[in-house]
Parts: sequence; C-alpha cells; structure tokens
Amino acid sequence: MAGQQFGLIGLGVMGQNFVLNVERNGFGVAVHNRTRSVTEEFVAGPAAGKNIVPTYTVGEFIAALERPRRIMLLVKAGPPVDAVIGQLLPLLEEGDLIIDGGNSFFLDTERRAKQVEGRKINFLGMGVSGGEEGALRGPSLMPGGTEQAWRDVELIMRRVAARAEEDGAPCVAYIGPGGAGHFVKMVHNGIEYGDMQLIAEAYDLLRRALGLGAADLAAIFDDWNRGELASFLVELTGRALRKLDARTGRPLVDMILDKAGQKGTGKWTTQSALDLGAAAPTITAAVDARIISGMKEERVRAAAVLPGPQAQYDGPQDELIDAVRDALYASKICCYAQGMALLRAASAEYGYGLDLGAIARIWRAGCIIRARLLNDIGEAYRRDRDLANLLVDEHFARAVGSRQNAWRSVLSTGITLGVPMAAMAASLAYYDAYRSERLPANLIQAQRDFFGAHTFERIDQPGVFHADWAADEPKRGVRRTRRTTKPRE
Repeated sequence: MAGQQFGLIGLGVMGQNFVLNVERNGFGVAVHNRTRSVTEEFVAGPAAGKNIVPTYTVGEFIAALERPRRIMLLVKAGPPVDAVIGQLLPLLEEGDLIIDGGNSFFLDTERRAKQVEGRKINFLGMGVSGGEEGALRGPSLMPGGTEQAWRDVELIMRRVAARAEEDGAPCVAYIGPGGAGHFVKMVHNGIEYGDMQLIAEAYDLLRRALGLGAADLAAIFDDWNRGELASFLVELTGRALRKLDARTGRPLVDMILDKAGQKGTGKWTTQSALDLGAAAPTITAAVDARIISGMKEERVRAAAVLPGPQAQYDGPQDELIDAVRDALYASKICCYAQGMALLRAASAEYGYGLDLGAIARIWRAGCIIRARLLNDIGEAYRRDRDLANLLVDEHFARAVGSRQNAWRSVLSTGITLGVPMAAMAASLAYYDAYRSERLPANLIQAQRDFFGAHTFERIDQPGVFHADWAADEPKRGVRRTRRTTKPRE
C-alpha cells in the first residue's frame, strides 16, 4: 500500500473535493478521517475507482505514503490542528512535510512552524480559497513557510490550483516565511467581508430608494458584471437574487433572515490592522455590520421606538443606478487598497517579503474575491513594486477621482433616506482622509498634551514640545450662587 504521493487528513466537503482534485491531476492520495464512517462513505462514493487509499489509523496513514511524506490537514482551525500535529510528529521522519490548509490564525502558524521545524520536519501554513467548488475545480493557494517546504509540494500545488483566464498562470505562488501564507489568506477574507458588505449596501439602497424587486435587481447586477465590476461576488449576487423559494414561490433572498454569520477571519483582519497601525475602516465597518445584523431582536424593538426620515427618492431611476455602480466601484477600490496596505505593513513588520503584485495575480481565479479589478492591481504593482497605496497609482487615482461626485451623491441619498451604508461611507472617509494634506489631528494632539502632557511636534521647527496650556488663560471670575433659604440652626 505504500507509495501514495500525497496524504490528506480531514474529509469534510473541502477535504474530499481537494483529494479528488489532487487525484484527477495524476497523484495517488492516502486519506484519513477521525470518524471511520466518513472515510468509508467517501471511498465507496466519490472516490470509488480512483487512486485514493483509505486508512483508518494514523499509523496506517503514515505507512501508505512515499517519502518524503507530504501530508495536508483540512481540519477545523484551533486545537484540532494542534491535536493532529501531535499525533503525527512521533511517526514522521526528517524531511517529511505537514501542510495546514485550514483558516488558522497566522500567529498560531508561526508557533506551529517552530514546533514542527524543531523536529527537522517541514511545515507550510497554506491559505486555500474558493470554497467547496474551488477545492474541486481549482482553488487559489497561498503557501507560507520555508522555501524547501514549498519546493517539496510545488509540482502538486501548481497542478491543482486554479488558472487565470487571462494568461493561464496557476493561481499559486510561494508567499513567504512562517505565517505569511495564512496572513495573506486572512487579509483576503477581510477584503471579502468588505466587498460583500459594499454589494449589500448597493442592493439595499436600490431596493429601498427605487422599490425594485429581486428580479429587477438581478438584472442590474448581471449588467454590472459585464463591465468594470465583473467579479465572482457580483456574478453570484445576480444569480442569488434570481433564485426562487420552492416553498413560497417568492425570491429566496426575501425569505432569508437578515442575520449574517462570521467565522472570525474578518475580525482577525481588523485586529491585525490595529496592531500594525494600518487603517482598514471599510473592513472594520463590514465586521461591525455583521455584528449589528446579529442583534435582530434588539433591532425589531428599536424600530418601534426610534424614528427615521420620511423622505422619498424622487429622482431619475437610471441616474441613481448608474451612480450606485460608480460608488460601488470606487468603494471596492478603497477596500482593496486597505487590504494591500495592510499586507505591506505586515511584510515590513514580520519580514515576510511579500510580493503584492504576485498576490494580486494569484487572486485572479479560484478565490472568492476574484475580479477584473485584480488585473489592474497587478499592473499597478508592476509599475511600482514599492507603491505606498493603490489610491496614488495613476490608474486608480483617475478611476476614483472621476467617480467621486456620484459616490458622494449616493451617500447623500442614503443619509437622506435613512439607509445605513457604513462600509461605503467608510471607504469615502478613507479616501478623503488619505488625500487631505492637513487633518484635524493637530487639535487632538493639543487635547492630549493639555490633559496628559503627551507632547506634540511643530510645523515650523523640529523637536518635541509641551505647552503650559493654563499659563496665558484669562482668570475667570467665580460666580456665587445666592442662598435662598436660611441656614439650618
């Protein structure tokens, strides 16, 4: 039974589909799952007749693999990953490879890499994006670890990865050392949060302002997907809006409770941005929006007591639709700009050496945020590898600047109608703050120095200063309150 070229532990839907992808591309696979029945059902069903060997103990699994062993884990992030690694380490030999393909937090990956590599076993933390379909047909892959670990599995991963439509390049590249791969996957998911919220806000404004039904909105998103907004998320939005509920015959989206779930990667992105001092307001607004959506019962009670505006939109329908399209595109550029700036900050802080252009290129297919926009992002970093922010690239500066009037108009309409558009507003605020030569932070520094002697810098001379804020203040008289009752005896 020994001699399988690849091993996978964790036969959830993602794991099963990834195994089928690897086998389809010419590699024999050994599989293992904690629950025996899951393995039995897989080999009797989708894996039947294929070069896939089932194993029912970890020892049997190890014995089924050729050396150096290449083992990928697709188990739930957190303690389960540590548990499986703990089972594997006593049985592995120098030069074997463990790949964590789950959504692990990048600092956990850093810790595990040191643990595993201390045993002279290679380790990769690899982001895998594309969902169940991507795992089967071709995902976007973001491997991080040592270059030796990457070389051990490069051939397999280049074969199973998605291929970009533009040039056929595989959507996988070595990302960098340690937890770099999982950091990049985390930021991918943060951008995904922002992108989804921006699309939802565009949908909501058009629905409320124009009274459009799901079928009309589907046609709008279909049209947008033929232009600059072309992307997987815009495409699936049109398809989702067209789906009818088998039970009621109504659009299924109208029957879905307005509570959005999350698995933590968006929150990790905002936390990491704060740790690194990188602004990510659109992504943060998207996380906040999901949190507020979960407060359904509170919102129902609040809706009964909190008044909103009574205004109605009375402008041309086509004009608002076009303006929302432009506002969505400008906001998406800001969301991607924040994500790429966060990657740049992490690369400097953690020594990852990230190639932002290469990252944009491997996101062009297979992953959830794949979009036509990524071709332009890749070109921006080809023009300037050290680009500080996408917004100052000549192409994106024109793209956003030419749409800002529509952008501002859309947000004004949303405010007038009482439609919450937190992510789109955060994108515009980010743009306005980034383009401002002078911000009111001078007043904040004055306040900080006033109450806490936190010091400040001056615009006319170098150095650090502290002011005696009370020294020149005019003395204020003391007003005495006249006693209106007799004092007690």
